[in-house]
Parts: sequence; C-alpha cells; structure tokens
Amino acid sequence: MQISPRDMDQKLDEHFHFERTDNVEGVLSTLAPDAVHDIVGWPSGPTLGRENARPFYETLFADLAEGEVTSVSRYYGERLLIDESLWKGRASGRPFGLEGRNRPLEFRLLHLIEFNDEGQIKKEQVWIDLAAIIQQLPQD
Repeated sequence: MQISPRDMDQKLDEHFHFERTDNVEGVLSTLAPDAVHDIVGWPSGPTLGRENARPFYETLFADLAEGEVTSVSRYYGERLLIDESLWKGRASGRPFGLEGRNRPLEFRLLHLIEFNDEGQIKKEQVWIDLAAIIQQLPQD
C-alpha cells in the first residue's frame, strides 16, 4: 500500500498530539504492535513491541510538562518520514536523569519514522539534543 506524505504527516501529528496531552494510550495506538522504539541514548536501548514503549512514555510524561513540539522541516521517502522538531516546555521532573526543578526547557529532536502497510509507525528512532538540555539544566 502506498502511503502519501500527507498520510505520514497526519500520523506523526496525531502522535505528537497524544504526547502533548500526556496520553500514553493514544501515543501507543499510533505504533504498530511490533514497533521498534529507539530513543537514542535511553538506558534501556531500543524496545520491540508497542507495550514495551510504555515505560519510556510514562517516564517522559512525569519528567516534562506543558510540552509543545513544532516541526521545523520534514523529508519523505517510501514509507519514511524524517522530522526535525523543536520541543518547548518545562522540566518538571528529572528529564534524562537531570534535576529539572520546573525550569523552562527547549531542545531539538530528530525523528526517523518508518510506516507499515497499514500506516502505523513501525519504527520510531529519536535523536535528542542532550547537550542543549544539559546546558539549560545545570546541576549546581
């Protein structure tokens, strides 16, 4: 099945909407049952299966608040979407192991998204600008 850039945009925008509203079930519903979920640098490494991505999102939603993702640019291939985004919000918990102290935070993200025949996300690989996060959340 052919997946258009418009279809890919809709699915990723739906995924971002569920992230913005801290809706774990919604986010997981955008992933294929056998999805590979890879947040580069995350301690558990890549996970396989929709349910195995749950702990990441539960942790993320506890550590970051009032998040807004703005896509800066998108590139398309066959069943592939590369999205450069900017995340803005507050570090309400311990994002990426750093004391947030409810400070404002913004950082760049690079999503590499692959889709299956049904238009679900079969692979989500995310690269995070950890240097920007460390700079904004000094641990004095």
